Amino acid sequence: MTDQKKSDQTTSSEKPWGGRFSEPTDAFVERFTASVGFDQRLYHHDITGSIAHATMLAKVGVLTDAERDQIIDGLKGVKEDIEAGRFEWSVSLEDVHMNIEARLTDRIGITGKKLHTGRSRNDQVATDIRLYLRDEIDVIAEELARLQAGLLDLAEREADTIMPGFTHLQTAQPVTFGHHLLAWYEMLVRDADRLQDCRKRVNVMPLGAAALAGTTYPIDRNLTAELLGFDRPTENSLDSVSDRDFAIEFCSFAALLMTHLSRFSEELVLWTSAQFDFIDLPDRFCTGSSIMPQKKNPDVPELVRGKTGRVNGHLISLLTLMKSQPLAYNKDNQEDKEPLFDTVDTIKGCLKAYADMIPAIRAKADNMRVAAKRGFSTATDLADYLVKKGVPFRDAHEIVGKSVAFGVAEGRDLSDMTLEELQQFSDVIGEDVFDVLTLEGSVQARDHLGGTAPNQVRAAVARARSALK
Repeated sequence: MTDQKKSDQTTSSEKPWGGRFSEPTDAFVERFTASVGFDQRLYHHDITGSIAHATMLAKVGVLTDAERDQIIDGLKGVKEDIEAGRFEWSVSLEDVHMNIEARLTDRIGITGKKLHTGRSRNDQVATDIRLYLRDEIDVIAEELARLQAGLLDLAEREADTIMPGFTHLQTAQPVTFGHHLLAWYEMLVRDADRLQDCRKRVNVMPLGAAALAGTTYPIDRNLTAELLGFDRPTENSLDSVSDRDFAIEFCSFAALLMTHLSRFSEELVLWTSAQFDFIDLPDRFCTGSSIMPQKKNPDVPELVRGKTGRVNGHLISLLTLMKSQPLAYNKDNQEDKEPLFDTVDTIKGCLKAYADMIPAIRAKADNMRVAAKRGFSTATDLADYLVKKGVPFRDAHEIVGKSVAFGVAEGRDLSDMTLEELQQFSDVIGEDVFDVLTLEGSVQARDHLGGTAPNQVRAAVARARSALK
């Protein structure tokens, strides 16, 4: 064996679990199985969990108060080393847990080896991930609320701005831009509800389950849960160490949120195009072309739209990871962290970009209005008008269809026709028809809860603001 090969291998006696082994870990296997390259971001939560565990062990008499204090002081010192950049992470120690424990023992001696009493890395990592995700959920919830608040401000500002509403991407009926934005807001309300519902299942403590069957030590799991801010301890030790439902549920929330942001992005990309020209995005959220000097590309919405596939992939990855695992813990679960971490990072980045960008959108009201007049967007209003005059709906539908066909042939909108031209299709049409054929008349007529009328938009904004507080 070469000197390099020898130096790349760790003897069994250097491993915390090495007593049973008679030969060192293969160098490649050591690197292949190590997770410290990515799970070191859990250091804060790992140390927090260890402090609570040591406190509990002293409370039940497994550690002395002096040992507890020595461990806690040592852990705080390790944390300071990490945050000051003085901590050297070792692949040979595999993961964040063993790296911190080894450094603790270096600092305080044999007492550091007592910290792991009554627990396993299995329940330790399950606890760390829950602590981490709980904190990140709270950060994400704040950023989501900031985006919602920005949408409400923009919707209120554009409550009177008329634009075409679409189905099948064809002009359907006039709506207000504020009403359209509130449709986005409703999607985010459901996302926020899902996030908080997910947090309830995240905030349950697996520590104390040990490897899979609990521990023979007289631990107090309720005390540890209280110290760590969990709602309660988990009920079953087997499930405690192997459950990753909470991570899958979070990624499911994330996939739905990104689906919504992707839908927003698609519309923003369309609306900023020369063909629509409905809105303008600030320059700071766009980029140019290396060859075409006139270009202003909506890169932020495009990139958010693209990142949706990334997050969807992480959800499928975690579902696939768990689908065939027998109870209890398996090494497969090391693969849960990178998809989860990247999902958290991606969600936070996309929400920040949108929360910063949305309030700065400028609507081009004149262009929206011109577009709303195209495509006979008040045709349904004419049909409703006829029904209110006593015409059966199916007959009204046919009358309006013939009116539209005439308008297509003449190149004129319904509101541009004369009364005599409209009356050739139905003699019940009177002068008052023009009240419903205008864009303003159309949106004002939908003055009911959930409707597009400007005062309904403002009322909806007020209710939403009250609920968001």
